[in-house]
Amino acid sequence: MRKVFGILATIAGAMLASGCTRITTGEVGLRVDMSRQVQGAELVPGSWNQTVVGDVITFPVRDININLDNKTPMTADNSALADFDVSVIYSITPTAVSELYSTKSKSFHLYDEKEKDTLLMFNYMTTLLNNASYKAVRQFKALEVADNRAKIEADIRDTVMATLKDEKLDTSLNITLVQIRNIAPNAQIMESATAFVKSQNELKIKENEVEIAKKEAERMAALSANATQSIAMMNAQANMKIAQGIAEGKVQTIVVPYDFKGIVNVGKQ
Repeated sequence: MRKVFGILATIAGAMLASGCTRITTGEVGLRVDMSRQVQGAELVPGSWNQTVVGDVITFPVRDININLDNKTPMTADNSALADFDVSVIYSITPTAVSELYSTKSKSFHLYDEKEKDTLLMFNYMTTLLNNASYKAVRQFKALEVADNRAKIEADIRDTVMATLKDEKLDTSLNITLVQIRNIAPNAQIMESATAFVKSQNELKIKENEVEIAKKEAERMAALSANATQSIAMMNAQANMKIAQGIAEGKVQTIVVPYDFKGIVNVGKQ
């Protein structure tokens, strides 16, 4: 009989162990009865809870990640971005889990098949994130969006938190991080921007060439003026030396002025 009781006790213990769920760090549990009604308060991390009768649903409450990929929000100049990817991490107040799960639409939540967890308010937060992203991007022109990444991230968080406050959910849900992973203006905007930059560079080159030509003309004019002045000075110096030589009797020649026109006979024949 002892052996029988021992075997039965071992089987009962194995059944009890297999019919238990442990709440791990970073999550909260809720016990539900056979009719899927929530029973009691939140089950805290570290606790073991039997699932032989009824069930235990687990909810991550920290670092819940949402990724929005391949979005095309409109910019201030009515140009749709080619790509916009953003991620948000949010957390849930552990003591608010029961109320959120019991009172909010089940469509607001997402069940994670892989982890066997319910991501509380995941779909709801995804919708808020999407709307806030489109609103934040709309403030800037296509070529300004990338330079204002930090401001857009801050605007997204502020918009989502303002909506949560209006819905009296700001004490239950909190955004811990907003990160834009990629921003890409559409191809036509990039081509136009590239063409504009190219034309501006070409204009600067032409302006520089004109400036160089002006400086060269000024240089040639200065050289010409200096040459004329030098020739006049050399002629004056030569004439002075000739006059000095004549005065000293060193020159035995007739000096004809450079503008001498010759002797013209004006008498009658």
